[in-house]
Parts: sequence; C-alpha cells; structure tokens
Amino acid sequence: MILAEKIIALRKRMNWSQEELAEKLGISRQSVSKWEVGATIPDLDKILKMSELFGVSTDYLLKDEIEETELQGGKDISEEQVVTVEEANAYMNTASEVCGKMATAVSLFILSPICLFQMGAMYENSILEDRMAIIGLVVLLLIVAAGVAICIYNGMKLEKFKYMEEEVFSLQYGVEGIVEKRKSDFESKFRLATVIGTVLCIIGVIPLLLTATFTESNLALVSCVSILLIFVSAAVHLFVRVGIVKGSYDKLLQCGEYTIENKLVSKKTSYFPGAYWLIVTAIFLGYSFYTDNWGRSWIIWPVAGVLFAALYGILREVAKKR
Repeated sequence: MILAEKIIALRKRMNWSQEELAEKLGISRQSVSKWEVGATIPDLDKILKMSELFGVSTDYLLKDEIEETELQGGKDISEEQVVTVEEANAYMNTASEVCGKMATAVSLFILSPICLFQMGAMYENSILEDRMAIIGLVVLLLIVAAGVAICIYNGMKLEKFKYMEEEVFSLQYGVEGIVEKRKSDFESKFRLATVIGTVLCIIGVIPLLLTATFTESNLALVSCVSILLIFVSAAVHLFVRVGIVKGSYDKLLQCGEYTIENKLVSKKTSYFPGAYWLIVTAIFLGYSFYTDNWGRSWIIWPVAGVLFAALYGILREVAKKR
C-alpha cells in the first residue's frame, strides 16, 4: 500500500473521521483529504505524530514495500477486507435499484389492515360481520405475503454486501472520494423527502381529529384511521426509499449508524429484533383468536413498535457499556 492508502486504513481502524484526525494533528481537514487522495505528502513531523497516534512505525508509513503486521484491536490491517471501486459502485447501484421496491413492501405492510378495518366498521352488528372480518383478514394476509415476497426477493440482491453492515473493512484508494461525492449530491433529495414525509404524517392526522370532534360515527372514525394509514404509508415509503440509499453511503464510509463501534454493538444485539417480533406476532394471533376481536387487536402493533424502539435502544446502550 502507498502512504495515502495506509493513512485511510489506519484512520478507519481508529474509527476517526478526517476532521478528528486533523484536530489531533493540529491541521485542517482539507490537508488530511489531500493526503488521502495523494495530492500532497505529510511533513516529517506529521508522519512522526501519526506514527504515535496509530501505533505503527514510521517505516511502515513511509515505505510502500513494507506490509508488516500492524495490530490494531487484535486484527492484522493487511487481513482487513478491502472494498474496490467496482464493488462499491455495484453496491450503491443495487441499493438505488431496490430502494423503491423495498419501500413499497413496507408501505404494503402499513396499508394491509385497511380492508379489515373497513369491513369491521361497515358490517358491525350485522349477521355478515364474521364473514366480512374473515375476508378482511384474508386480504390483510395476502398483502402482507406480497410485501414479504418483495422484501425477500430484493433483500437477496443485497445479501452479498451484508458484510459492509457487520464487518470492519477498508476502501480502495479513491473510493472514499467517490462515495462522498455521491452522498453529497444525494443530500438535497434526502432532505426534501424527509420534509415531505413529515408533512404527510402531520396532515394525515387532521381528518381523524376533525371527525372525532364533530361526529361519533364509528364508520367515519375508522375511515379516517384508514386515511391516516394511507398518508403514513406514503411518508414511510419516502423515508425508506431515501434511507436505503443514504444507508449505502454510510455503510461504505463506516459513519452514522455504521461506525466500527456500532457494528460491534449490533453483533451483540442481533438476536433481539427477530425474537421480539416473533413474540409480538404470537401475542397478536393468540389474543385475536381468543377474543375474536380482530377489529381492535391491531393496536398491539403500534404499541409493540414504540416498545421495540425503547427496549432496543436500552439494550444497545447496555451492550456499549459492556
């Protein structure tokens, strides 16, 4: 490796940004950036300082032919996986390709109970109530099945890049600049989608508030809940769509939610989401079948969602301290 590549690899091993390394060296971020693209070479005093910071020899930094074992956190830098330009572009392009489809699948999950709600409200206290509830449940399951199929099919396209989310790696020379450029170009789209999605969530509540104020009709209230779900599904579609693309950049740059520290925490807590939602599903089905009240048991899902965020956050904090 040349000096520029070694600085990048060692900086990422320490989980430092260019700004953090620059601060420790008493220089500007632009100077570090120029080093890492090979535009300039650090002064000798900066080489000595980096040798101390990274815990490597000056010979390792200065001599391209030296590929000696330099341990950081118990791992050989030379053994660390390197992501090439081709692989990085393939991942970013794949993420852009599947983001809309994955977002559609999540929207389907949110929309799936609408038919069940409407059937229950329209035929409440009717001899057809049970039959309509079954039809609504069948529609719900079909929509969920479609969403799951979309998630599995498109998730398989991203499977070969899974290690970027879980493992520590280095970027080939020049890759970081490419990713940062694409991320910078995408920022405006991300902000716009976030704003529009937030506004949709707020607007979606208005019909429900007005209806609850001026009428006690159960059908009207349920219809407004359905409208709210439609608005929320549209908002979530935007959030997921841009989130997947932005996530691909963050994973490659190992920043945000995908820093080295967060990856180690995720490994420790990876069992929780699957186990949690399996238990919630069992509770939902058990309660619904036992009470035969499918029209109200849906409340389990939003409550479970709020609890999941809280419990998972606490679990991650505990894992970090350990």
